[in-house]
Amino acid sequence: MNAITKPAEGTPPGDGHTYRMPLPRLRLAPDVSHGPLDGAWWPRCDALELELPSLVASLDLSVGTVTRVTVGTAAWPDAPQKVMAPGHVIEVALTDLAAEAHAITVDCGTVGRWKLLVIPPDEPAGAAAGLLIAVADSGNSLSAPHLLTLVESGLDGQATWESEGGPGLR
Repeated sequence: MNAITKPAEGTPPGDGHTYRMPLPRLRLAPDVSHGPLDGAWWPRCDALELELPSLVASLDLSVGTVTRVTVGTAAWPDAPQKVMAPGHVIEVALTDLAAEAHAITVDCGTVGRWKLLVIPPDEPAGAAAGLLIAVADSGNSLSAPHLLTLVESGLDGQATWESEGGPGLR
């Protein structure tokens, strides 16, 4: 499951025209049980109600229906309690846990729970691309807050990352 699958399709209210939501910037690890994170997601904005339907619709249907997500209040302070996704409603739970500050937990029907690093929408493209690749690497053993701290610390973070066994940002 290391690929972005398909764009979501839908009909805007009152318009009647079919449109495609942009593909989410998402990378999943090939082995979902490889470490503390199962992938990374780089939303385009901080409006969960706009971003979540595209993320959910892009997941492979074999994983089951996404019924609930848990997000950190620091990253999503205005998150709604429910979000409409193609064909169903997703419950949104908020948490204040520091370990969840830069993550989203996605509860699916048949695979249980996935934890994704949420890369801030305003992260520079180079750093975001590096995080998308690094999180999906089977050698990654770092948590979401740790990964973002290393990226923000620049070159010193790069050396620390690699000394701790991380694949390094390219």
